[in-house]
Amino acid sequence: MRIRSPLLAAALAAAFPLFAISGAHAAATPPEPAQKPWLDRTLSPDQRAQLAVKAMTQEEKLRWVMSWFGNDFGKGKKIPEALVQSAGYVPGTPRLGLPALFETDAGLGVASQAGPNVRERTSLPSGLATASTWDPKVAYAGGAMIGSEARASGFNVMLAGGVNLMREPRNGRNFEYAGEDPLLAGSMVGNAIKGIESNNIISTLKHYALNDQETGRNELDARIDKAAFRMSDLLAMQLAFEQSDAGSVMCSYNRVNGPYACEHDYLLNGVLKRDWGFKGFVMSDWGATHSTVAAANNGLDQQSGHEFDKSPYFGGALLEAVKTGAVSQARLDDMVTRILRTMFAKGVVDNPVKEGGAIDVAKNGAVSRATAEEGMVLLKNDNRVLPLAKTVRTIAVIGGHADAGVLAGGGSSLVYPVGGNAVKGLLPASWPGPVMYHNSSPLRAIGAQAPDAKVVFDDGTDPARAARVAAQADVALVFATQWVGEALDATSLALPERQDELIAQVAGSNARTVVVLENGGPVAMPWLAKVPAVLEAWYPGSSGGEAIANVLFGNVNPSGHLPSVRAAAPASTPGRRSEAARDAVRRRLHGRGGGRLQMVRPEGPQAAVRLWPRPVLHQLLVFGSLQPNEGWPPARALQGDQYRQRRRQGRAAGVRGAAGHEVGSAEAPGRLGQGRAAAGRIEGGRGDGGTAPARDVRRSLAHLAHRQGQGQGDAGRGCRRGPRRQRDRRPAGSDARRARPRPGRPLIRPPILHQEPT
Repeated sequence: MRIRSPLLAAALAAAFPLFAISGAHAAATPPEPAQKPWLDRTLSPDQRAQLAVKAMTQEEKLRWVMSWFGNDFGKGKKIPEALVQSAGYVPGTPRLGLPALFETDAGLGVASQAGPNVRERTSLPSGLATASTWDPKVAYAGGAMIGSEARASGFNVMLAGGVNLMREPRNGRNFEYAGEDPLLAGSMVGNAIKGIESNNIISTLKHYALNDQETGRNELDARIDKAAFRMSDLLAMQLAFEQSDAGSVMCSYNRVNGPYACEHDYLLNGVLKRDWGFKGFVMSDWGATHSTVAAANNGLDQQSGHEFDKSPYFGGALLEAVKTGAVSQARLDDMVTRILRTMFAKGVVDNPVKEGGAIDVAKNGAVSRATAEEGMVLLKNDNRVLPLAKTVRTIAVIGGHADAGVLAGGGSSLVYPVGGNAVKGLLPASWPGPVMYHNSSPLRAIGAQAPDAKVVFDDGTDPARAARVAAQADVALVFATQWVGEALDATSLALPERQDELIAQVAGSNARTVVVLENGGPVAMPWLAKVPAVLEAWYPGSSGGEAIANVLFGNVNPSGHLPSVRAAAPASTPGRRSEAARDAVRRRLHGRGGGRLQMVRPEGPQAAVRLWPRPVLHQLLVFGSLQPNEGWPPARALQGDQYRQRRRQGRAAGVRGAAGHEVGSAEAPGRLGQGRAAAGRIEGGRGDGGTAPARDVRRSLAHLAHRQGQGQGDAGRGCRRGPRRQRDRRPAGSDARRARPRPGRPLIRPPILHQEPT
């Protein structure tokens, strides 16, 4: 292949020093073949990929296993072939009719890297908002919408599909994900991926695995028992994969039980490719590759954004490793085959993308608005303050830049809104910023809903002044915001910038105060007892202002359910010890230039509950919560209601678990209480891996009442070996005794059946 771009030739030469691309070398490249059987659509993706790989030179193969960042980085300039301010680029093989890969962030819409030529696109509400709908059809529709915009923008790979469970409520990327429950998160994200890939493009499933906090994410060593791993984070990933058949999996920055996730034989070769039968390719996160031989042999197929790594590990070093036998030729061929097979399977080769496609902004904005409306959660509504009557005379709208727009989260998932940032000049202005507000003003939308009302706005910077404004109104609407983003965890769950004081003072002057939250995750609500109504709006996306107004005035039912636990008590903060540990690791890592942070992860599903101090467990708004919503029209998300009902019923016989709620087992009933849930092979009295077809895993969504002294149910668990099912007859006093719940600490691990490979 003749390289036309001097910059690209220089980049390839730097990445592949053992075979610098020169004119003479390019001339030696085989000519374009007369026949290209891999372009025959009647063949299977596997057959087409194998034929294409056989026709490639070694140099052509190596170009597929490493990507370039699609923007200027440090002193380097992006290669011209990459789309402007994009996430990544992989050169194709034009000689064989194989197009390049053009990659864009992320799961909420088509994002842009910082620079002068950002793309203005439609943003979905946060992943937590979509998860709160509990409706897979909503997730699919949102995915299909952002996938269509990616395709129209010239991208054929979307770095979406974040399904990391909420273990740390202060995680700066919680808003990208889908909550704490494996089945809910896996189902919702799986359907979103399916929607994206319906546009003949590839979506990732990420971040594999346990990338559940941003603090020290490159140094973190997440420690977790394999059995607990299988029934929590891996279960969510498996469910998402089974429901979507995602084309690619992105491995994460952190270590897991020692090795880095992107060179982890157990995770990549064992669980993903062997146990789950994944046929796609594994790409690294940008800056998450740490070696050549270990990464390639342990399952990494493509180094992403090599400029972020210490070295282009999958360039000349990989060629040398293949020549010396440290990495086999068969393994290199497998890496390339997986990438090409995915391109054929998802329609990337047969339906090439082209930049400049038509985008229906109004239609896509309606999809975003509908998602926001279905995902809003009514946390409190005393005395039926909501919905507001359209005959209300005076409305005070306070804080949150509600006069301008609605807040978005920061980092790689940030979608630049059509019309630009509604609130300019906020800090940080650079990564993970800029702080962005979508051009959808709640104030303007509220005025449209109540055209005869006097609507007064106060920016909320002076709580005393805001209270005086509220005192003159029939109802006060306080918009409270919390901005977080990638690489920036929240330092606490308190609302920033004296907003708690603002809410308290406004509530003291107006008995009809409604708090609207725009936030990236759980926040403390010390004022909860003082206000009659609270609406959780999350980051509501491109049309969030109109969505909020529709819910406030009763046009749309706030039928969302919480996808995670959150505090209902004043100043309740989980994991105070972990915060001290994180402060210590910041000092150690930045003060001495490196280190490793080990974090032991709570076991089992809904592990976020275990981070909360035991005295406040009974004061939590639990998973699945919503308030009675009389006064609104019936919810439109009928599919979501049916989904919730199926979850409550379980798939077969139910058992009584924590707080006496029903916990549906899988096809054969187990018993919940003492003892760990089995996870595959039982060796030495504990679960140790094995496979688990997620379609056989069903848990209820029973709203766990975390109260001291409540019953824990019966003991035991079920497991399955091959085609036979049998109950583990573990002698009393072994692992079962160690796992016996402590007084006041509900056992929330359900019985899960796993299939042992024969």
